[in-house]
Amino acid sequence: MKYNEIRRQCRAVRVGETLIGGNAPIAIQSMTNTDTADVDATLEQVKRLEAAGCDIVRVSVPTIESAVAILAIKNAGVRIPIVADIHYDYRIALRCAELGFDKIRINPGNIGQDDRVKAVCDACRRKHIPIRIGVNSGSLERHILAKHGAPTAEALCESALYHASLLEKFDFEDTVISIKASTVSEMIRANRILAQSCSYPLHLGVTEAGGGNRGLIKSAVGIGSLLCDGIGDTIRVSLTDDPLEEIDAAKQILRAVGIEGQCGMDIVSCPTCSRTKIDLIPLVKRFEEAVDKAGLASVPVKVALMGCPVNGPGEAREADVGIAGGRGEAVLFRRGEIIEKIPEEQVIDRLLHEIRLLRKEMNA
Repeated sequence: MKYNEIRRQCRAVRVGETLIGGNAPIAIQSMTNTDTADVDATLEQVKRLEAAGCDIVRVSVPTIESAVAILAIKNAGVRIPIVADIHYDYRIALRCAELGFDKIRINPGNIGQDDRVKAVCDACRRKHIPIRIGVNSGSLERHILAKHGAPTAEALCESALYHASLLEKFDFEDTVISIKASTVSEMIRANRILAQSCSYPLHLGVTEAGGGNRGLIKSAVGIGSLLCDGIGDTIRVSLTDDPLEEIDAAKQILRAVGIEGQCGMDIVSCPTCSRTKIDLIPLVKRFEEAVDKAGLASVPVKVALMGCPVNGPGEAREADVGIAGGRGEAVLFRRGEIIEKIPEEQVIDRLLHEIRLLRKEMNA
């Protein structure tokens, strides 16, 4: 079943030139880890994220002075939408709206009395700037935490809806909601509850996921589970690493979930067994490197590299093109149908050739 057939229906919110929600593609986000006031370093990182395929980038804005960095970033020709991450001080939110940030991340309940919330709503409405509400297990309000006794999924959802209600009080509904937790199961359950409780677009992520494979696996389980439910409109993989690693991880998750048309090529390969007569493990690695070198990674096709001709074509029936290995040779197939046998040393070149043909067909 295609993702849009199961996708939760919600309103669409425009962040710069990028749509979140509705039927828009899942937007990939990341966050800079530079000192925002260091314009050169922040600009360089934003450009790298944009080039890597990031759709929206968030920067921390702890002071009025650091907000001014957005002027240099925008003037440098950066097109990617920039989100201001603000805590507590509504005056910084007002300044960010004035300067032209594309979205503001703030929790209305943390910025003071109604007049301050109204001022932020009015400023964002005038500039058509959406607000992202960000709730996590470490930021729950005392009265909600006392009611539930712990940062449970129900508590997280109640907090998110409480903050949304503060914006709704002033007729502001250009809102995105994010519930994050470091406990994957609670993050999943909270977002499932929230998805049934509102029509706002949802931003998915596992907070404090960690680095390397640990962070990727936790994020893949949390984000991937919800995407498989049709829940989620924008994602961030929070890694203790270079922010560029978050973009690659997000793309891997979208590929694994099988969301059509996003993040390019999906490569599937078998784990090998005693029937495998082709040297598949190094072959797959060389193929992945060849795809990147040839600039074909963005082609939205499914490619299968299977270890034997017994189950290969059948198991990879849904692939656009692939091979099933034999002794010193491989069966080349397309959409489950065998085309011909080819020598093992020709496998990579032939697959690249077929992928280029498929790309040509798509662009015709």
